[in-house]
Amino acid sequence: MANDSQLRASEIQGVLLSEIERYEEDLHAEEIGEVLEVKDGIARIYGLTKAMASEMLEITSSDTGDAVTALALNLEEDNIGAVIMGDWTQLHEGDQVRRTGRVLEVDVGEGYLGRVVDPLGNPLDGNGPVETEGSRQIDIVAPGIVARQPVEEPLQTGLKAIDAMIPIGRGQRELIIGDRGTGKTAVAVDAIINQKETDVICIYCAVGQRAGKVRGVVETLAEHGAMDYSIVVASNASDPAPMQYIAPYAATALAEHFMWQGKHTLVVYDDLSKQAQAYRQLSLVLRRPPGREAYPGDVFYLHSRLLERAAKLSDAHGGGSLTALPIIETQGGDVSAYIPTNVISITDGQIFLEPDLFFSGVRPAVNVGISVSRVGGAAQIKAMKKVAGRLRLDLAQFRELEAFAQFGSDLDAATQKQLARGERTVEILKQPQYQPMAVEDQVAVIYAVTNGHLDDIPVDRVKAWERGFLQHLRAHDAELLRLIREEQKLTDEVRDMLVSAIEAFNEIFAAEEESRTESATSEAAAASV
Repeated sequence: MANDSQLRASEIQGVLLSEIERYEEDLHAEEIGEVLEVKDGIARIYGLTKAMASEMLEITSSDTGDAVTALALNLEEDNIGAVIMGDWTQLHEGDQVRRTGRVLEVDVGEGYLGRVVDPLGNPLDGNGPVETEGSRQIDIVAPGIVARQPVEEPLQTGLKAIDAMIPIGRGQRELIIGDRGTGKTAVAVDAIINQKETDVICIYCAVGQRAGKVRGVVETLAEHGAMDYSIVVASNASDPAPMQYIAPYAATALAEHFMWQGKHTLVVYDDLSKQAQAYRQLSLVLRRPPGREAYPGDVFYLHSRLLERAAKLSDAHGGGSLTALPIIETQGGDVSAYIPTNVISITDGQIFLEPDLFFSGVRPAVNVGISVSRVGGAAQIKAMKKVAGRLRLDLAQFRELEAFAQFGSDLDAATQKQLARGERTVEILKQPQYQPMAVEDQVAVIYAVTNGHLDDIPVDRVKAWERGFLQHLRAHDAELLRLIREEQKLTDEVRDMLVSAIEAFNEIFAAEEESRTESATSEAAAASV
């Protein structure tokens, strides 16, 4: 028994040999570089010869031991120029750098709705972590020609001047351009608020704005119930230039997640002038050659590769859409400057907001002569297309006549009539901030003014007429509004109903005005006594 329990040397040898044969060492090779220099948010890195363009790198601070993310932008012969997405002041020469093997990406998902986040997807609103559904690269190739379909579905902004004359369609890129303080952000925020009853998901991307202004936009959206379907991506003026540079791309990636699910999205970039300035800052520190206005040579590509991602996908790809409303700030109304001309050439039209109109009380201050939508009537319902067809031309003629009338005293009756109607048209197109109007209401009031039904209404009473008329329609002609909203056509039957409603209200309004005038006269007489 004793001999049987002892292990023989040959058996031990056999077991050892079989274990040695099965053993495989898990070799792990890691490429580690080091920081050559750090300045102004840029790190020069040596040793990472296999790094990719736009790859995320991890720099470990020798002071704190924390890892800071950097983005490889310049791949040079003997070093890498990387922009640092965080606090660069804690990094020093000799700090270790590791590759991640991933290009810059952001987490995406429905959990972002109602949240305020930075360009890397980190929450800024203090409401805890965001529930995500995966991630997307922030800078990708735009959908190709085959994956798209023409822009034909309207995206209503709720602003009469825009929906009637400069219509925006789902999948379009419409530039909002103007000087500082002309209401560019207000137009974009109104468009977001107007999507409340629709299926459009909105992303507001603030680039280089004051934190107080961004806070005001968030509070406005929340007050009107728009944050339920909106995401705010904020890279404030105090944030590093790299964060301002990537913010629009991150916002687009968040929107594309929904677009490829077949949903409709609207992205507002407020504003791309500041993104270009941040990119110029990065490029100059990276020692890239400056061009016109010191911008780098690829500043056109900066915006074209971003805005080309706006699309109306074909039905085979789900039929989703991404509508882009980029904002550009001009200096002294100069639309021929470098960045404005670049973005005008990329987009499908522009809404030009003019300071003179804004300060004269015409708000939104849309300059009809320079503003244009290259999609045009394709992005309007048929009823709006029919009533607003002559509106743009009439308004442009009025502006010319108005300038001429300043120098001429004797005007013929036809010219006076045209000027009078133009004044009433301008008055009708004025609209208070954050009060978007339903498309059926727009069709009714624009039909009234373009067909002369307001010619006898005093100009200072036009807004009162409009308010009363819309209340009258809702109270007595709800069926008419329903027909315009659902059928979206101005048939003979609908037009006859509309004319009857206008004539009926005009009688009521005339009687009210007469009694108002009489009471005002009697009050004035009593006061004089």
